Amino acid sequence: MAGFPQVRLRRLRSSEAMRRMVSETSVSVDDFIYPLFLAHGRDVKEPIPPMPGIFQLSLDMLLPEIDEITALGIPAVLLFGLPSSKDALGSEAYDEHGIIQEGIRVIKQAAPDLMVITDVCLCEYTDHGHCGVLFEDGRVDNDATLELLARTAVSHVEAGADMVAPSAMMDGQIAALRRALDSSGYSDTPIMAYAAKYSSAFYGPFRIAAGSSPQQGDRKAYQMDPGSTRQAMREMELDHEEGADILMVKPALAYLDVLSRARQRFDVPLAAYNVSGEYSMVKAAAQAGWLDERQVVIETMTSLKRAGADLIITYHAKDAAAWLNE
Repeated sequence: MAGFPQVRLRRLRSSEAMRRMVSETSVSVDDFIYPLFLAHGRDVKEPIPPMPGIFQLSLDMLLPEIDEITALGIPAVLLFGLPSSKDALGSEAYDEHGIIQEGIRVIKQAAPDLMVITDVCLCEYTDHGHCGVLFEDGRVDNDATLELLARTAVSHVEAGADMVAPSAMMDGQIAALRRALDSSGYSDTPIMAYAAKYSSAFYGPFRIAAGSSPQQGDRKAYQMDPGSTRQAMREMELDHEEGADILMVKPALAYLDVLSRARQRFDVPLAAYNVSGEYSMVKAAAQAGWLDERQVVIETMTSLKRAGADLIITYHAKDAAAWLNE
């Protein structure tokens, strides 16, 4: 094989035009899904301290945000809700007048072509902060939870959601949602599965934003242990077999190896969730002047695409879209 001086790889890096022509991986605004936190009330635009630039929004304050998102060309949003009250069964999650259901209606009226994806879980709505119904001893009742997750998904789609994304990590949740959606006449509604969702310290800022920290114990009995890779492949395989249309890895950056293995194994769209802690670290370092935020964000998004992501859920979406659109 020929080497130097006949081969000079720097020739392919000699100019901006050349670098663009031979680039193997590119990031597009079309890749992004932007998370939103919806709250009851009026005139609510509450900053989330560990997540600069991200807010809890009441529905009247949502419209300017939707206008900005659509103007940037971001194709989809992912909705999380802050309920007016919480109970043991997370009943606002599947209330037809819950914050997510009402938010969907507002968004679809203002921007019919914006893809609305909803997080399907109970943790924001339960007074104990866990993702499902609890036994008396504090363990999560997997099978009883499935019924409530299915009710939640159907209520979201009835309100106008385009896609549902179950995140509770209950065994059988994809099959339960698929059956419920199909029997309700929504067989065309896709499911994006939080398939490989790890029990991660990177969720800290999100739990502040969504008010979803467990009141006792933790979620290690249902979210995955960070040391597991083979188990992640099994989770993704089961979700695929049960009818998931898109498989997700969460978090993103600390689990690029999982994302890469999934890309090699599954010929379906893959999503990577660039989670709150990953966002907050970049923001904090940029505010301190320790790094160039723009370059780091685009480099991060590129790494997710390079590892195999087709879709990127990220709080950086608006900033990244603006930079890419320049």
